[in-house]
Amino acid sequence: MKFLPTSLLILALATATAFAFDPSPLQDFCVAINDPKVFVNGKFCKDQKQVTADDFLFKGFRYPGNTANPLGSKVTPAFVDQFPGLNTLGISMARIDFAPGGLNPPHTHPRGTEVLVVTEGTLLVGFVTSNQLNNTLFTKVLYKGDVFVFPIGLIHFQLNIGKTPALAFAALSSQNPGVITIANAVFGSKPPISADVLTKAFQVDKKVVDYLQAQFWYDNN
Repeated sequence: MKFLPTSLLILALATATAFAFDPSPLQDFCVAINDPKVFVNGKFCKDQKQVTADDFLFKGFRYPGNTANPLGSKVTPAFVDQFPGLNTLGISMARIDFAPGGLNPPHTHPRGTEVLVVTEGTLLVGFVTSNQLNNTLFTKVLYKGDVFVFPIGLIHFQLNIGKTPALAFAALSSQNPGVITIANAVFGSKPPISADVLTKAFQVDKKVVDYLQAQFWYDNN
């Protein structure tokens, strides 16, 4: 029995990894429709003969998001669930409004890199590398017109350090990049993560864990 050369196996693995995220479309467009009876990895396509210009229009960025919440920020996503015309195109956007002192808390996008542009205000932004790179923090103060990139899957945040409201827009390299807000996931999971796990992981007393798990973890998305 003959075996493939190691070089070919490595090439095959690299190729599979390269196409592990949003695939390239096989037609001009595939406007998403929901079928509650069937679950697939993505969305079904609307009949192209029924597609109109409105399928490629998203009006959700016209007005500011409501920042009257504990975080002082509001994310308005334009992912495939809100914007069906994005289906199979491998891209999405989000509008992020900040009150003075508002925070878009530490979170990750497991399926997309994010490019952020500030259009109003001043933001302190940053991301943390993986354990492999010693959890190094890269941080910068951004002003109007500045652009910053957050690599796929890495924990990142944005904080309005100005005295006026701030506004930013993000582009993401997936039609459905996903969002995992760290505090919500760790302390607000349902059912809750065992206190024994969290006390050892964070090296804190159980009372601290109980307190954190009892909080209402607001989702600004």
